[in-house]
Amino acid sequence: MIRRPQISYDDVIMFDDNAPDFSREIREQVEIEIKYEGYIKKQLSQVAEMRKLENKKLPQDVSYKQIVGLSLEAREKLDKIRPINIGQASRTSGVSPADISVLLIYLQQHREANND
Repeated sequence: MIRRPQISYDDVIMFDDNAPDFSREIREQVEIEIKYEGYIKKQLSQVAEMRKLENKKLPQDVSYKQIVGLSLEAREKLDKIRPINIGQASRTSGVSPADISVLLIYLQQHREANND
Protein backbone atom coordinates (compact mmCIF):
# COMPACT_ATOMS: atom_id res chain seq x y z
CA MET A 1 0.00 0.00 0.00
CA ILE A 2 2.84 2.39 0.77
CA ARG A 3 3.88 2.31 -2.90
CA ARG A 4 0.85 4.42 -3.70
CA PRO A 5 1.71 8.14 -3.80
CA GLN A 6 -1.21 9.23 -1.61
CA ILE A 7 -0.47 6.73 1.20
CA SER A 8 2.29 7.25 3.74
CA TYR A 9 3.97 4.96 6.25
CA ASP A 10 2.06 6.74 9.02
CA ASP A 11 -1.25 5.95 7.28
CA VAL A 12 -0.48 2.22 7.24
CA ILE A 13 1.12 1.93 10.69
CA MET A 14 -2.07 2.91 12.50
CA PHE A 15 -3.59 -0.45 11.42
CA ASP A 16 -0.75 -2.45 13.02
CA ASP A 17 -0.88 -2.58 16.82
CA ASN A 18 2.51 -4.37 16.94
CA ALA A 19 4.38 -1.86 14.76
CA PRO A 20 7.61 -0.57 16.32
CA ASP A 21 7.81 3.08 17.30
CA PHE A 22 10.42 4.32 14.83
CA SER A 23 11.69 7.88 14.72
CA ARG A 24 10.30 10.20 12.05
CA GLU A 25 13.57 9.92 10.06
CA ILE A 26 13.42 6.12 9.97
CA ARG A 27 9.75 6.14 8.97
CA GLU A 28 10.56 8.53 6.11
CA GLN A 29 13.48 6.36 5.00
CA VAL A 30 11.32 3.22 4.99
CA GLU A 31 8.64 5.01 2.98
CA ILE A 32 11.17 6.33 0.45
CA GLU A 33 12.76 2.91 -0.02
CA ILE A 34 9.38 1.27 -0.56
CA LYS A 35 8.06 3.93 -2.94
CA TYR A 36 11.23 4.06 -5.06
CA GLU A 37 12.19 0.37 -4.95
CA GLY A 38 11.33 -0.18 -8.62
CA TYR A 39 13.36 2.84 -9.74
CA ILE A 40 16.32 1.77 -7.61
CA LYS A 41 16.27 -1.76 -9.06
CA LYS A 42 16.11 -0.36 -12.58
CA GLN A 43 19.06 1.96 -11.89
CA LEU A 44 21.12 -0.88 -10.41
CA SER A 45 20.35 -2.97 -13.48
CA GLN A 46 21.54 -0.13 -15.72
CA VAL A 47 24.76 0.16 -13.70
CA ALA A 48 25.37 -3.58 -14.11
CA GLU A 49 24.77 -3.30 -17.85
CA MET A 50 27.23 -0.40 -18.11
CA ARG A 51 29.85 -2.49 -16.29
CA LYS A 52 29.39 -5.22 -18.89
CA LEU A 53 29.92 -2.69 -21.66
CA GLU A 54 33.16 -1.56 -20.02
CA ASN A 55 34.45 -5.14 -20.41
CA LYS A 56 33.73 -5.28 -24.15
CA LYS A 57 36.99 -4.08 -25.67
CA LEU A 58 37.12 -2.55 -29.12
CA PRO A 59 39.97 -3.50 -31.47
CA GLN A 60 42.36 -0.57 -31.78
CA ASP A 61 42.82 -1.15 -35.50
CA VAL A 62 39.11 -0.98 -36.32
CA SER A 63 38.08 1.35 -39.12
CA TYR A 64 34.82 2.89 -37.96
CA LYS A 65 34.27 4.37 -41.41
CA GLN A 66 33.93 0.81 -42.76
CA ILE A 67 31.28 -0.35 -40.27
CA VAL A 68 27.95 -0.46 -42.06
CA GLY A 69 25.08 0.92 -40.03
CA LEU A 70 26.94 3.51 -37.98
CA SER A 71 25.70 7.07 -38.39
CA LEU A 72 28.05 9.47 -40.14
CA GLU A 73 28.54 11.45 -36.93
CA ALA A 74 29.33 8.31 -34.93
CA ARG A 75 31.86 7.18 -37.53
CA GLU A 76 33.67 10.51 -37.38
CA LYS A 77 33.63 10.78 -33.58
CA LEU A 78 34.67 7.18 -32.95
CA ASP A 79 37.44 7.39 -35.56
CA LYS A 80 38.75 10.55 -33.89
CA ILE A 81 38.40 9.44 -30.23
CA ARG A 82 39.31 5.74 -30.69
CA PRO A 83 37.47 4.45 -27.58
CA ILE A 84 38.97 1.40 -25.90
CA ASN A 85 35.64 -0.23 -25.03
CA ILE A 86 31.90 -0.09 -25.73
CA GLY A 87 31.24 1.77 -22.47
CA GLN A 88 33.52 4.62 -23.49
CA ALA A 89 31.98 4.65 -26.97
CA SER A 90 28.49 4.90 -25.44
CA ARG A 91 29.50 8.02 -23.51
CA THR A 92 30.78 9.74 -26.63
CA SER A 93 28.57 12.60 -27.77
CA GLY A 94 27.06 11.92 -31.16
CA VAL A 95 27.03 8.15 -30.64
CA SER A 96 23.46 6.93 -30.28
CA PRO A 97 22.13 3.75 -28.67
CA ALA A 98 21.52 2.47 -32.22
CA ASP A 99 25.21 3.03 -32.99
CA ILE A 100 26.15 1.05 -29.88
CA SER A 101 23.94 -1.81 -31.07
CA VAL A 102 25.76 -1.75 -34.42
CA LEU A 103 29.12 -1.84 -32.60
CA LEU A 104 28.01 -4.79 -30.46
CA ILE A 105 26.96 -6.71 -33.59
CA TYR A 106 30.25 -5.79 -35.25
CA LEU A 107 32.20 -7.05 -32.23
CA GLN A 108 30.35 -10.35 -32.23
CA GLN A 109 30.94 -10.84 -35.96
CA HIS A 110 34.59 -9.81 -35.56
CA ARG A 111 35.11 -12.36 -32.78
CA GLU A 112 33.37 -15.12 -34.73
CA ALA A 113 35.49 -14.38 -37.81
CA ASN A 114 38.68 -14.55 -35.74
CA ASN A 115 37.65 -17.84 -34.11
CA ASP A 116 37.12 -19.60 -37.46
